[in-house]
Amino acid sequence: MLADSYAFLSLSEQSRLIRSGELSPVALVELYLRRIDRYNDKLKAFITVAAGSAMESARRAEGEIAAGEYRGPLHGIPVAVKDQMQIDGMRVTGGSRIYADHVGTYDATVVARLREAGAVLLGTLNCHEFQVGPTRNFPFGTPRNPWNLERDPGVSSSGSASSLAAGLVSAALGGDTGGSNRGPAAACGVVGLKPTWSRVSRHGVFPFLWTHDCVGPLARTVEDAAHVLKVIAGRDPLDPTTSSEPVPDYLGAMGDSALSGVRVGVVEELVSDPTSQDAIDAMRAAFGVLAAKGAELIDVSLPLTRETRFVSQALTKPEAVGYHRRNLQERYEEFDYNTRVGFMVGAVLPAGLASSAQRARVVIARQVTDALKSVDVLVGSCTAGGAPLITQRQPITTKKEALEKIYGEKKGQGQYTRIFSMAGVPAMSVPAGFDRDGMPLGLQIAGRYFDEATVLRVGHAFQLATDWHGRTPPLA
Repeated sequence: MLADSYAFLSLSEQSRLIRSGELSPVALVELYLRRIDRYNDKLKAFITVAAGSAMESARRAEGEIAAGEYRGPLHGIPVAVKDQMQIDGMRVTGGSRIYADHVGTYDATVVARLREAGAVLLGTLNCHEFQVGPTRNFPFGTPRNPWNLERDPGVSSSGSASSLAAGLVSAALGGDTGGSNRGPAAACGVVGLKPTWSRVSRHGVFPFLWTHDCVGPLARTVEDAAHVLKVIAGRDPLDPTTSSEPVPDYLGAMGDSALSGVRVGVVEELVSDPTSQDAIDAMRAAFGVLAAKGAELIDVSLPLTRETRFVSQALTKPEAVGYHRRNLQERYEEFDYNTRVGFMVGAVLPAGLASSAQRARVVIARQVTDALKSVDVLVGSCTAGGAPLITQRQPITTKKEALEKIYGEKKGQGQYTRIFSMAGVPAMSVPAGFDRDGMPLGLQIAGRYFDEATVLRVGHAFQLATDWHGRTPPLA
């Protein structure tokens, strides 16, 4: 029986041990299944656990590797995906009671590519309903943060981040529309990557906002994230929005830990109010590490960062209503309270407002791309601070409450992540310390279109000089 310490090895180290024959995929899957059985009732990280098919896949992978048919770094590695990606023969709910009994009839492209790479699928991970958030009443249990069960694990790839931090899986996939990979990754102390829009197929993935939605990896290390991205990225004929841009060798591009010649733009708005002093201090220390690695630090301003909160709602809500219109008409009461109220706002927004929001998005995106002409990456905090307490969200009853909850200045992770989603550029959160309550903090790194390689290079160099990603939560 494997010791629990194997559950926290990086995917890269597990892969090396599996290839050399020192680690059995079957034993590794058994270890994760035991840990899921032990901890998931508290964490509510998984919605569906596919124990039977996972063990079958692990035995097959072990046989293939023993026969010399090694497929690559993900062969025999246990992974799980956010419960928004179709899986043939498995329940996929979108985190909603509306699809509580829905069983997939095909694999989403990203799931198919994981299987082709030899990965072992452990199941589906909890999330906010249809990736919208904030969900008020989770039909499969409220997901919790393994660093403190009274704290939020982030919106909306909640289970993807918490399962990794708690040692229930080697890597995970999440969906990021405005920060849904990066925010939970920061809150739980793992790596979360949003690739360039169109880099990864969304075929078979429940949509939220077609013009923003991205699928990306969550992992313990930047190197692990690079392995997963290499497998899932690339043109997909089933998704006409995917780019034909070649997928590079991410691992080769990361190189060693030196950052000589790399220009790092420190975004003023991501290290100022309402950012907590703990987060600001952690970011300043992180910038010092990058400078010590040889990077040139340059102050940058993205003045429209906070204004994205006004643009976001006019973009997301009308598109979401378009996809869910029939269920809203026929099964309105089955949606979570917050989801249906948000969707109804989208249903009554004037068309002219949505058009204005699209024009505003272009201006916001231009601000990001212009800044990236003079620097290689942009950096700052991924959130205002450590994960907040889980609270029972009350129904909105007045116009004042609606304005505050929808547009409030200190509204969670979106204030720090949305601007890069609107620009469509790659962005990643890397563990960068803890606040005074012992909750993780994340350094956000964003780069130019299709230049995930540089984003990964900077994050990898930071991790080689720090050990934040190696810490494990009390629950573990």
